[in-house]
Amino acid sequence: MSEAVMVALIGLAGSGAGAFGGILVSSKLTQYRLEQLEKKVQAHNNLIERTYKLEERTELQEEKIKVANHRIEDLEQAMRN
Repeated sequence: MSEAVMVALIGLAGSGAGAFGGILVSSKLTQYRLEQLEKKVQAHNNLIERTYKLEERTELQEEKIKVANHRIEDLEQAMRN
């Protein structure tokens, strides 16, 4: 085999190995970034769930306050009469 063919084969093997290594590294980086994004999305979803529960509790407390205010008004009117 001539030297030119040997150099070409070595260059091809090196290029193939480099391309394969680059693909692996890129794939691992993409996978890592997706995992980090999934964690952020999960944290956001947990925040949304907690906010929804807090809004429900707030509405319930506001309703209780309205009922208590009406009862106080009724008691004050009963004392006046």
